[in-house]
Amino acid sequence: MAKGGFRGMPGGGMNQMAMMKQAQKMQQEMLRMQEELENKVFTATSGGGMVTAGVTGKHELQTLEINPEAVDPDDVEMLQDMIIAAVNEAMRAADAESANNMAKLTGGMNLGGLF
Repeated sequence: MAKGGFRGMPGGGMNQMAMMKQAQKMQQEMLRMQEELENKVFTATSGGGMVTAGVTGKHELQTLEINPEAVDPDDVEMLQDMIIAAVNEAMRAADAESANNMAKLTGGMNLGGLF
């Protein structure tokens, strides 16, 4: 090591400050997007529109509409399958928008567990 310690690259402190500011700005934007996503309701249908489910970005079932024509006492399993399909599709839509927002925010960089 050189006398007086390692000095690093000239101006390195300023670059680190700019990087920290950028990271803080990105984190604030991510929190804003996450809050918007959590409050948004994603809807999906199944069975040709017989069942409609709405879930929030937090994966909470918000709404469930069942067309009375879909209720067949002799085929409850089909109704159950339509409900599951609609809920799962609504959750996939929420996840897709979340991933899309994150990709926009990070410019496609994989930041792992950084945020």
